[in-house]
Amino acid sequence: NISANATWTQNGVTIAGGNGVGGATNQLNYPFGLFLDDDQTVVIADMWNHRITQCKNGDTTNGHVVAGGNGAGKGLNQLYCPTDVLIDKETDSLIICDWANSRVVRWCRRSGTKQGEILIDNINCYGLAMDERRYLYI
Repeated sequence: NISANATWTQNGVTIAGGNGVGGATNQLNYPFGLFLDDDQTVVIADMWNHRITQCKNGDTTNGHVVAGGNGAGKGLNQLYCPTDVLIDKETDSLIICDWANSRVVRWCRRSGTKQGEILIDNINCYGLAMDERRYLYI
């Protein structure tokens, strides 16, 4: 039981953004969904920047764009208001809810990947989850 008068020490660290609204790698613009991996990698659906950014544990200065970031659009190298993201460790890829394009896309996490592939098209999606059997819930 927790006492009604309980207090705690707040000790938080900003790991992404924190430098006002914007499109630089140290800024976010309406971060909507995030995923925290076992190795403390944080992946963020940066909705109004139309991109997915990633921050590794200990790197609190800048995020890295790992999907999208080429303006809003329907191209396979673009996202349009992504709302959620998760990491599929089995395929070493990102699964992204690309809300305004009404699709779910997969982007490989390997260096040099420039575009994703459509997994599901014509779907009104906001959020994603994957269970231990790799079943995807939208």
